[in-house]
Order: sequence, then structure tokens, then C-alpha cells
Amino acid sequence: MGGHDRRTVRDLRRSNRAAVLRRLYFEGPLSRQELAPATGLSSGSISNVATELLAEGVLEEAGSVGSDGGRPRRLLRVAPHCACLVGVDVGETRVRVELFDLMLGEVARSEQPLDADGHDAEFVVRLIEKGLTAVLAHVDAATGPLLGVGVGVPGIVEHPADGGALVHGQTIGWDAVPLEAMLRESVGFPGGRFPNSGCTDGDRVPLYIGNGAKTLGQAEMWFGAGRGARDAVIALIGSGVGACVVTGGEPYAGASSSAGEWGHTVLSVGGRACRCGARGCLEAYVGAGAVLERWREAGGAPDADAAAGDEEAALAGLLEAARGEGSAADAARDVLAGTAEYLGAGIADLVNLFNPERIVIGGWAGLLLGPQLLPAVRETTDAYALRYPAARTAVELCRLGPDAVTVGAATLPLRRFLDAGGSPPAGVALSV
Repeated sequence: MGGHDRRTVRDLRRSNRAAVLRRLYFEGPLSRQELAPATGLSSGSISNVATELLAEGVLEEAGSVGSDGGRPRRLLRVAPHCACLVGVDVGETRVRVELFDLMLGEVARSEQPLDADGHDAEFVVRLIEKGLTAVLAHVDAATGPLLGVGVGVPGIVEHPADGGALVHGQTIGWDAVPLEAMLRESVGFPGGRFPNSGCTDGDRVPLYIGNGAKTLGQAEMWFGAGRGARDAVIALIGSGVGACVVTGGEPYAGASSSAGEWGHTVLSVGGRACRCGARGCLEAYVGAGAVLERWREAGGAPDADAAAGDEEAALAGLLEAARGEGSAADAARDVLAGTAEYLGAGIADLVNLFNPERIVIGGWAGLLLGPQLLPAVRETTDAYALRYPAARTAVELCRLGPDAVTVGAATLPLRRFLDAGGSPPAGVALSV
């Protein structure tokens, strides 16, 4: 007996709204006439959806274009100021919080440095709270209400069936940290509501927590170097190393949401010690701290900023030293050459395992080292990977810069909004 289509009228309406909204979000402005073939919907359905979304303030008119002998066609686009989003990046040296409009234009930002307390979970929650307080002061009628907060964290994020995200961050000492509950209970989330959020009493501001490498991957797939690819790997290289594996256009999570821990694949059995406690991990060779450690072993002298824990300044010092002359410059160049070879070998593993169209290198260290190392990385990748898939894989640099994790975190509530066809969370009224 054949199956039955169980979709209700409400489901169909939401699906039609989502199809129109996504096209306009990523490809707009477009006319109603252009939307019909792009979405596969009838002109009547397009008209109904557009009328609804215009009335709700999700869409706005964006001028007109001429047509062949007919009336000008009115263009539609997503209204950037109908709502706002927050992205949080729990990084390696600081917590960055940004408030965005609906089109991910920055409205406000706050950066809180991690100090001697490092990644102590309660301390991180206080920094997030401080950043949220600063940026949410800018939420008003001009920004529209807050749709949600996305948080990108280092480590594996578990979403138990009974709710409340847990974070397993082995390299930062987090073991099943109940981050969602801690944030909900903090002063920054009084009763789950923010001032000016648009949420009524009893409604909770939506909170989404995801792995930082995966949020970076989502941002690059939507807006950066991964756009248009169906199968890709977005790599994050900082002090830690991770990846977002995208297959069929969707991030791959694995059985327990831990897929993409590329930095903890073994490059050398019994090799260098890694922060995770194992030996020979890729991260122990190409993570920022590992690169600097190899430079010190080669006789390099990181500057005072590096001694104070500023890895970015120290890595910039390594690049500068490699441009000089003499034995010290030779040592710096050897370290960079080794890093390119290790990274190329790690990327060759990705090519052989996943056969992606693109591999995109991001993260602050990846972007700092990438321009100089990329030619050697590509050469090494070709040497270690199988020829057929390697010839069909592009290795590129991230286009979104060091803010990519924060932007990606904001896409977590944004994705929910787009999937819901522009319907806001319960209790949130969009401004018209």
C-alpha cells in the first residue's frame, strides 16, 4: 500500500515561505517573476507568500526593473532591520560577542580577553554575560527584536534528549560542562529573557550552542569560499585544529556530533605530545602553539608578546624572522616548511577520506600562515593524496576573516528563522 503525504496546509505554507525567503536571502533582490522559476512555485503562491512576508515586515521592496514592453517589475529583498541576531565565539584567547542585523551586518561587538582563569567554565560564562550586556544595549526599534543567540565553542557539543547542551572540550578541561544551563541561570539570562528582546514574559530567548569549527564551516559555506559546493571541508587552524565536513550540502555530525575532530587524527604514531593527552596528533604539529614550540626547539626566540602568551604576535614574529638572513632565518624557514608539509599531509587525508570539491583553510593561524604556506601545502597535498581525487579538489583560504566563527554562530538562530519561513520564535513580534 502506498504511503500518504502527511503534510498539512500549515506545513505546505511554511515550506513555500521558506523557499521564497531563502532565495531572497541568498540571491535577492529578485522580482516575483524571477522567484517563480527559481523556487518552482506557482505565481499565485509567490504572490501570496510575498504579500504575507511584506505585511510582516520580513521583506521590503527594493526598487524596480524594466520589463519587455510591460510594467516595471518590483524587486523584493529581506529587510535587514526587521530583527537581529547575536553570535558568540568562545575562542582561545578571548570571548567575542557580536550583534548583527538579519543580513549579518555588524551592529555592535564586545571582546573580553581570557586571563589567568583561562577556560574555567564559570569564568567563560561571566565573560559571555558581560559581552551580551554590552551588545544588547544596542537592541532597539531600529534593530528589531532579538531572534536568538548562537554560541561557538571549542569541543564536542552534546544535545541530550532531555535538553540542555553539554560541552566536552578535552583540550580545555571541559568534561560534560552544562553550558546551556549555566548560561540560562546566569544574570545575563534573567528568566531566559533579555531587555528589548521582543520576548514576552515566560518566553525564552532561543539559545543555540555548536562547535566553533562547525559554525565557521557554516559561515564559509553560506557566504565565503565554500559557497556553491556540495561536498567540502572547512578547516579551522588556531591553537587548536578542527574541521567542518560538509556532504551533500549539509554539515556531517556523526553518531555523537564529534565528526570533524581532524586535529586529533594521528599524523605520527608515538609522535609529539598533544594537548588532548595523546601523541602524534595533527594539532601537535600544525596548531599555533605547536608551531611555536618547534620554532623554540630550533633556536627561535619569540618576542615578549609571545612570552606573555600572545600566540598571534609570536607567529607573526616567526614569519618576520623567515624573511631575514642568516642561521636564525634559515631555522624559521625550516619550521614553516615543516608546517606546510605536515598540513599538506593532513589535508591529503581529508582528500582521500571525503573526496571534497573544496578544502578551505581558516582560523586565525590558518589565515596568518596561509598566504605564505599555501603553494607548498598544495604541492604536499598532491604528493600524499591519491592523484584522481586530488586533481579535483581545490585548496583555498577562508574569505570571511577572523570573525568567521562569530558570524557562523549567528547563523544558528538565522537558520532556524529561514527554515521556519520567517516565523519568529514564540513570543517575538517582528517590527513592521
